[in-house]
Amino acid sequence: MPTYSICNLLGADRCMTEIVVTRLRDYVNAHLDIQFPHRHDFYQIVLFTRGGGRHSIDFQQFEVLPHQVYYMAPGQIHTWEFDAGTEGYLVNFNESFFTSMYHNPHYVREFPLFSNISGISVNILDMTCCAEVEQTFAEMLEEYEKGGDYKMDLLRGLLTIVLVRLSRVAPDAFKEAASKHKLVLMRQFEKLIEQHYRDKRLPKEYAEMMFLTPNHLNALTNNVVGKSSGEIIRDRILLEAKRLLANSDLMISQIAETLNFEDNAYFTRFFKKYLGTTPEGFRAAYAQAAG
Repeated sequence: MPTYSICNLLGADRCMTEIVVTRLRDYVNAHLDIQFPHRHDFYQIVLFTRGGGRHSIDFQQFEVLPHQVYYMAPGQIHTWEFDAGTEGYLVNFNESFFTSMYHNPHYVREFPLFSNISGISVNILDMTCCAEVEQTFAEMLEEYEKGGDYKMDLLRGLLTIVLVRLSRVAPDAFKEAASKHKLVLMRQFEKLIEQHYRDKRLPKEYAEMMFLTPNHLNALTNNVVGKSSGEIIRDRILLEAKRLLANSDLMISQIAETLNFEDNAYFTRFFKKYLGTTPEGFRAAYAQAAG
């Protein structure tokens, strides 16, 4: 499955940029050849102002609606098929767009928009918020196309405003009762899973890295997201398995090895137990739907 960078999409002559701001229709017309399943190595935010069609993010299907916004993190699988006349704004940016200025290497991931655990990928904005976000996107586009001195600094500031506004109105993925301390621990747990899900499967391994007891970690995740710590780890492994199965170049045995399963049979039992189909069955169904 192809993975596109900003350089791939812009061409070598514009490869140095860390951000792209454009009208959605211009982007779609320029990239009609990548409607099939693909990944990005950058972040993407899209606001639809009119039109229709459908798109998918990590196997979740969405109908395009006015005032809808979606956000994708690097590595997620994406497909799209937009109706003629669909309009809006699109921003692609690399993580380095922020980390080159900020000391926090996980700055973007601190926002709930790009959380694997929260499962937030799409939201419908109310009229007021949509107008505010659309206006900020319009300012970004004007600055991107015609800006002068301190252009990137201004774009960085405007994009931060977009991230904050969208995060404030994002569906409440984490329970309101959770304290700020618990949310910080939850973010830490998520980051550790992203780093180690291939080789660490047990909640006690993550609890040890967080200087918590396994019972404390389990109570934390149940309180914040209503899932056990083991479920959250398992869901991340299953998501990666589905992503890899969408890549027809890898055999089932290679995927099992990549995810550090003891053998192909164990991987198949694990996959079928939680998803109700075999890896082969999932791959065939996905290929049929994508085709």
